[in-house]
Amino acid sequence: MKLQLDTGRARYVIRGYSASGVKVNDEELTRSFILTPDTLIADWAPQRSGEIAAEHVEQLVRLDPEVVIIGTGRRLRFPEAEVVAPLIAAGIGYEVMDTRSACRCYAVLVSEGRRVAGAILPPEAD
Repeated sequence: MKLQLDTGRARYVIRGYSASGVKVNDEELTRSFILTPDTLIADWAPQRSGEIAAEHVEQLVRLDPEVVIIGTGRRLRFPEAEVVAPLIAAGIGYEVMDTRSACRCYAVLVSEGRRVAGAILPPEAD
């Protein structure tokens, strides 16, 4: 699916996604990544939802978002409480959803000017 929403304020924008990857600006990313309107970490360590650990989530806390969107691949998979504990301790809201939904949600929040961070696993990750 191709996404068109672009407010011009964000340096990094999700422009689309497919079974093979997520298009950020003009680059298709096929591995996990972290994204904010101003930051792209193009090779985030966890590649499957079960690999996400608290130290990976701490990377998100350091970006100081108001909300984090976690895309868990093909299916929605909630992380264990200890994994998201750094977000809770920092008072950062978060939502967990499948990657396709996470891409759409991230795009909407960026268009609203929100301080959002996306932690996105590949679309077909389990």
